[in-house]
Amino acid sequence: MNHRNSNIRNQEGSGMLPNLPPGSILMKIRDYLEESNIPTFRFQQLVNSLQHGREKFEEINELPKTLREQLSEYFGQTPLPLKIVKEQSAEQVRKILFETRSGAQIETVMSQYRAGWTSMCVSSQSGCGLGCSFCATGTIGLVRNLTEDEICGQIFHPHWQALPDSIAFMGMGEALMNPHFFSSLQVLTAAGYGGISSRRITVSTVGVAPKLEQLVKEYPQVNITLSVHSPFSEQRTEIIPLEKRYPLTENLSILDRYTNTVRRKVYLAYLLIKNVNDSNEHLNALVKMIKSCSRPKLFHVSVIPYNDSFKMDSSYQAPAMEHVLKFVSQLKQHGVHATRRQQFGASIDAACGQLYASNLSQDMDKPMERKKTV
Repeated sequence: MNHRNSNIRNQEGSGMLPNLPPGSILMKIRDYLEESNIPTFRFQQLVNSLQHGREKFEEINELPKTLREQLSEYFGQTPLPLKIVKEQSAEQVRKILFETRSGAQIETVMSQYRAGWTSMCVSSQSGCGLGCSFCATGTIGLVRNLTEDEICGQIFHPHWQALPDSIAFMGMGEALMNPHFFSSLQVLTAAGYGGISSRRITVSTVGVAPKLEQLVKEYPQVNITLSVHSPFSEQRTEIIPLEKRYPLTENLSILDRYTNTVRRKVYLAYLLIKNVNDSNEHLNALVKMIKSCSRPKLFHVSVIPYNDSFKMDSSYQAPAMEHVLKFVSQLKQHGVHATRRQQFGASIDAACGQLYASNLSQDMDKPMERKKTV
C-alpha cells in the first residue's frame, strides 16, 4: 500500500485504526495481537509497513523476528488477499487479473489521463448476477461477492506503486448488491488506514433503491452514477432486468431528494446503442425526465458509445461518433448538462462492460455455475 500519492488521502488525521469490520484481515491481526498480549504499537508498525509496500510479514523489519514468524505461521506469508494472474497494458491503461485465495478471479483497471490524473476501476463481485444485456461480466453469472479485504486489496496492492487520484466502483459486479460493500467503504475512508476522501470515490449502480438510499444517507459526499440507458421502463427492463424490481423512477426519486438536500451533482450514465436507444424520442423523454427533477442542473448525463469489440447481443451496434456527438449536443441545447465519456482500453477489454470479456471468450467451453440474483 504505497501512499506516496497523497491527493486521495483524507486530511482529517491519522493514528490508531478505528474499529473496522470484524471479518477484515487487519481486525483479525489486531485481535490476535491483543490476545497474545503484544504491545499495541506493534500493530501500528505493521499497518504502516503495509502502507509502504511491504507484502510479506517477513519483510516487516520493524517487528521482532519471533513475531514475524508467529504471524506468518498463523496468517500465512502475506496478509494480502489477492495475487496477480495476468497484467495487460495499452495506451493510458493497465489492467490486472487478480485471483483471490478461494480461486475467484476479478479484474481491476488503472487509467492514466494526459493531465496526469489517475483513476482506478474497482470490482465489487466476481462475475455479476444482474444479467444486463450489454455487459460481458453479466454473462459469467455471479461467482461470489468480494470481501472487504478483496475490494480494498485491489486499491492498496503494492504492485501499483502509488494510489490513484480517484476510485470508481465501475468494475465487475453491482456494488450495492454486495453486503460487504459498505464495510469496504468504512475501511477505505477510515483515518489511519485508507484515509481516502469520500469525494474521490464514485459508485456506479444500475439502481438498487434501498441500498442507494442507504448510500446517500451514510456517505453523502461519495459521487454517484446511475445507469439509465433508456427512459422507457419496458425497454430498460430488457437492457437492465433489475428495472422490474427497482424501477428507474424509484431510484431517480432518491437522487432527486438527495440533490435537493445535499446540493451535489449526480451522474446519469447513458449507453448509446445504434437504433436501440438513440432516437429523438429517447432524447426528448430523457430531457423530460431530468427536467421533472427539483434541481435538473445537478443531473449530468454521461453518454457512453456502445462498445461492440466484444458482442454480447448481435443486434447491438456502436453508433457513429458523429451521431454520439449530435446526441450530446442536442441534450445541451435542451438545457441538460451532458458530455461524452472518454473511454480507454478497448483493445485489452478494459472499457465499459468488457471486464472479463477476454477470459470469458477463452473459457466459454468450461462448465460454470451461472447464478442470477435478480
